Amino acid sequence: MEIYDFNVTNNKGQVISLSQFKGKVLLIVNTATGCGFTPQYKGLEDLYKKYKDKGLEILDFPCNQFGHQAPGSDQEIDSFCSLNYDTTFPRFKKINVNGEDAIPLYKWLKDQKGGLFGKAIKWNFTKFLVDKNGKVVERYSPTTPPAKIENKIKELL
Repeated sequence: MEIYDFNVTNNKGQVISLSQFKGKVLLIVNTATGCGFTPQYKGLEDLYKKYKDKGLEILDFPCNQFGHQAPGSDQEIDSFCSLNYDTTFPRFKKINVNGEDAIPLYKWLKDQKGGLFGKAIKWNFTKFLVDKNGKVVERYSPTTPPAKIENKIKELL
């Protein structure tokens, strides 16, 4: 199994094959609109604008599992992010990242790169960096600001 074998649902209800991102560097993030880390949307968008044309894709997966900090509908979350942070990277349907209901992509990501305290995602804005060949090269904690990942992204591009 590789990352390109997974299908995910975008925030408009369309099933998307991750194979469409083959050959790109991916930064996959579970997000929330009401979290202390929510301002990281700005840093994520800055990275996206700077490196999208060089082959970076940021995949945003809203998640309400941590403190119920993403309570809105997919459309409300999208509106919030567009209005407050002018985000333009792909956003997907709200998901679970832990437990029985975690989507298969996140089960796989956690198997590829565990965190400091095991495989479970501990909070919103955990980030997985995937190279052009589909290998998960890094897992970043929620406290890691997007700007701290820029050099590694440049290295992979």
